[in-house]
Amino acid sequence: MKLTNIAMLVCVILLTSCQSKDENVTEKTYDNPILAEWDTQFGVPPFDKIKNEDYKPAFEVALKEHKDEIDAIVKNSDAPTFKNTIEALELTASSLNKVSSVFYAVQGAHTNDVLDAVATEMAPIFSAHYDDINLNKELFKRVKKVYETTDKSKLTGPQQKLLEDSYKGFVRSGVALEGKKEERLRAINAKLAELTDKFGKNVLAETNAFEMHVTDKKDLGNLPASLVALAADEAKKRGHDDGWSITVQRPSINPFLQSSPNREMRKTMFDAYAMRGDNDNDNDNKAIIEEVVQLRVEKANLLGYETHADLILENAMAKKPEAVLKFMDQLWNPVLDMAKAERKAMKDFMAKDGVKGVFDGSDWRHYVEKVRKERYDFNEEEMRPYFEFNAVKNGAFELSTKLFGLTFKELKDIPKWHEDQQVFEVLEADGKHLGVIYMDFFARDSKRGGAWMNELRAQSNVDGNFVTPIVTNNFNYPRPTEGQPSLLSFREAETMFHEFGHALHGLFSSTTYQSQSGTNTPRDFVEFPSQVMENWMSEPEVLKLYAKHYQTGEVIPDALIKKMNDANSFNQGFANVEYMAAAYLDMYWHTLKDTDKRDARKFETDKMNELGLIDEILPRYRSGYFNHIFSSPVGYSSGYYSYKWSEVLDADAFQAFKDAGSIFDQETAKKYRNMLSQGGSKDGMELYKEFRGAEPKIEPLLVKLGIKK
Repeated sequence: MKLTNIAMLVCVILLTSCQSKDENVTEKTYDNPILAEWDTQFGVPPFDKIKNEDYKPAFEVALKEHKDEIDAIVKNSDAPTFKNTIEALELTASSLNKVSSVFYAVQGAHTNDVLDAVATEMAPIFSAHYDDINLNKELFKRVKKVYETTDKSKLTGPQQKLLEDSYKGFVRSGVALEGKKEERLRAINAKLAELTDKFGKNVLAETNAFEMHVTDKKDLGNLPASLVALAADEAKKRGHDDGWSITVQRPSINPFLQSSPNREMRKTMFDAYAMRGDNDNDNDNKAIIEEVVQLRVEKANLLGYETHADLILENAMAKKPEAVLKFMDQLWNPVLDMAKAERKAMKDFMAKDGVKGVFDGSDWRHYVEKVRKERYDFNEEEMRPYFEFNAVKNGAFELSTKLFGLTFKELKDIPKWHEDQQVFEVLEADGKHLGVIYMDFFARDSKRGGAWMNELRAQSNVDGNFVTPIVTNNFNYPRPTEGQPSLLSFREAETMFHEFGHALHGLFSSTTYQSQSGTNTPRDFVEFPSQVMENWMSEPEVLKLYAKHYQTGEVIPDALIKKMNDANSFNQGFANVEYMAAAYLDMYWHTLKDTDKRDARKFETDKMNELGLIDEILPRYRSGYFNHIFSSPVGYSSGYYSYKWSEVLDADAFQAFKDAGSIFDQETAKKYRNMLSQGGSKDGMELYKEFRGAEPKIEPLLVKLGIKK
C-alpha cells in the first residue's frame, strides 16, 4: 500500500500542486530541527534531534510561510505565465512538506499521545489552509489565464500535464462556488478531516485493547516456536505471570487461527478481529462512517458530481464507477465458485475429522492447512524457516540487483525514528547514489496495522537541482525473541516484495516536478509496480536466491517449492473473494446518490447478501476498521478496487519478461524502469503502452487466478 500523509491527502483531494522545492535552497535560519537545514548524511531527517514538542510550532511556521508564498503569487503585478504562476505554485510549501512528511511518517509508525494530539489539532487547520488556497478566486484567475492563453506546444510534456492538472484541480476543488455553497464546502472539508482522523485512532485503540490470555499450551496447537515465544512476551508485557497472549494484530491472530485446535478460542479471536469499530463502545466507528459517507455525497453534489465515486474516479484510469463494477463483475462469480468449492472440501474434512457443528468463518484458516496437508503433503509452517525476515529483505535486494544493477549499503549510524529500523543507501550499478530507504519491520502498539510505503523526501529536478528520494517501507511482522528470529509466512514474505515495489517506484523517479514524481500517479496505477514484484517472489529462480534455512543455510528444496506453489492454488478463492468483497463494499458506500442516513452495520450486511458473499467469508476489511477508505479525507475511497485492477497490469507486465525468454531479461527491465521513472508526468495507460506496446490483456490474470487455462 502506498500511504500518503494527511497534508498530502489534502493536496490529492483538491488536485492542485502542493509540492515543494528543494528545502536546501532556502536561506532562512530556524531553531527548530525539523525546519532547519538537515545537516545529515544524504540530508535525511535528524530524528535524533527532533522532539515530540517540535512538530506543532514547526507546522505553525510552515503554514505561515506557505500562505505568504501563495499571497506573493496572487499579488505579482506581472502578467500570469507558466513560470510565475503554475511552476511557482508547484514550488511552494517546501517547509510545510518537510514537516508533514516527517510527522505523518512517524505518527503512522511510532505514535504517542503527543503526536496523536497534534494530528487531531492539525487536521481541521490543514483543511482550512488548503481550502484558502484552492478556493482562492484571485489565484485561480491567474491559473485560468495561463491555461487559456499559453501556447501549449511550447511546453514540455510534463509542463503541459502540470498546467492541465493545476487548472482542473481548481475547478474540481470548487473554486467556482460562491457564497453559502463555498462556506458549506469548507465546513464539509473540515469535518471530514476531523472524522477520518478519529476513525483511524479508534481502529488502533480497538486493535491494541483486545487480548486472549491462553494458559494451556495445547490450545496453541502447532503454533511455531518463534510465535509461541512472542505470545509469551506479550503476556508478560500485559501483566501476566505466565501463559501466552494472543492479540488481533495479524502476525498474532492469523497463525493462531491456523494452528489452535480450540474452536471456542478461535471463534472468540475471529469475532474480536471482525467486530473492531462495531462494538457500541467509545471506539465505535459506525456513526463516523455514516456521517463521512453523507458528507462525501454532499460534497460531490456541490461540485457537480452524482456520487463521490464519480468525483474520485474522474482522475483514475477507470474513469467511471460503472467501469470499475463491470471489471469486478467479470471476476466475481468465478472466484466465488472457487471459494465455495474450497468451503466444501473443508466442511468434508471437518466432518471426517469427527468435529460436529456448523463450519464457521473462524474454522476456515484452520482447515485450509489440514486440506493442504492432505492434498499436497504441505504445511505452511515448513516455509517459515526459509523466510527469516532479513533473508526475505535480502531477496528483494538481490532481485533488484539482477534486474536493475542496484546495490544496498546499510547505514548503521543514520538517525532513525525507532531502534528497530534498518536504513540503506541505494546505489546504481556504477556506484552513483540513487536514494535512501528506511525499513521498519515489526509490529508494536504504537504502529498502525498493515504495511505501507511513504516518502520522507520526494524526487524532483527543477532548474537542474536534482533532489534524490528518501522512502520508507513499514511492516507488522512478528518481533524476534530471545533465541528465536522473526520467521515469516509466505504471505508476509510476499508483502515484503510488494512494499519494496512501491519503494522502487519512488527511488526510480526521474521527473522535473515533485507532484509528478514516484508514486504520484492515479490510484489504479500506483499498486501496479508493487504487485509486479509479487510475481517474482515465488518463482523458483528467485526463491533460490534468498530462501535459505535460517539454521542450516540449506537452499529451499525444489520439492518444497513445488508443494508450496501447488498448495497455494488452494484457497485462492477465499483470498480473492475476501478482497473483492471489500472492494465492492467501498464502491457500494461511495456510489450512493443521496445523503439519507444509513445504518452502517445493516448497510454492509444487506449489500454483502445482495452480492452473494457466503457466510464463512467476511470482507477483508469490514466497514468499522476499513482504514483504507475511512481513516483519511480521501485515501483509497472509491479506489480499493485498484489492487485487482493493477493485477491486470502486473500479470501482463510479468508476461513481457516471460515472452522475452527470461524473468531477468535486461532489455525488458530497462523499459520497465523507464516507465516507473516517469511517475505521473504522463497518463498511466500511455506509460504502460510505451512499455508493453499495447494495452494490457486480461488473459494473463485469468490464468493466474485459475479461471482460465
